[in-house]
Amino acid sequence: QVQLVESGGGLVQAGGSLRLSCAASGRTFSSYAMGWFRQTPGKERAFVAAINRGGTTKGYVDSVKGRFTISRDNAKNTVYLQMNSLKPEDTAVYYCAASGVYYTDSSGYDDWGQGTQVTVSL
Repeated sequence: QVQLVESGGGLVQAGGSLRLSCAASGRTFSSYAMGWFRQTPGKERAFVAAINRGGTTKGYVDSVKGRFTISRDNAKNTVYLQMNSLKPEDTAVYYCAASGVYYTDSSGYDDWGQGTQVTVSL
């Protein structure tokens, strides 16, 4: 099991940027694929981005391609989500998650953080 703590959320105007961080502790971080997901009230948690153990394979939901970038620093046990050109529809609680295998859907992830709120205003 790995413990995950997200940070970096906040309020930003449309067109702005935020960088989310997810710090991991517990078992060896580099043995996990990592994902970012988001959830709005009344909706299911949705996939945003994922990265494999070595950082060589990345996947994104179509709505964030070209605007968001997932990366990881295995030496710092941290995964990041750089979010540029933010839109009001990006408003959500963002969660990071860990999996033993690279997945692009939530069902493959076992360990989750508590989430961080991102709000994009007009």
